[in-house]
Amino acid sequence: MLFDHLYNNRKAKKQPTEKNESHYRSIVKAISWRALGTLDTILISWLISGEFSIAFSIGAFELLTKTFLYYFHERLWSLTKWGK
Repeated sequence: MLFDHLYNNRKAKKQPTEKNESHYRSIVKAISWRALGTLDTILISWLISGEFSIAFSIGAFELLTKTFLYYFHERLWSLTKWGK
């Protein structure tokens, strides 16, 4: 009985604790995701327009706006307990 109690206490201590993502991690995730998304946007814009300069302009603008939107979206989701 004593050994069961000690084992269960030790096992409980090893359980991962609930932790919100750090702001730094959210920023890095936003940047890496947007880099991939921007390359996709540039490629699609280039295929549609046939002009690389137009495609690059669209991709650059989209990179800035969607990085900020994603970061704030991540931070809002980190505040909710739903699904954790």
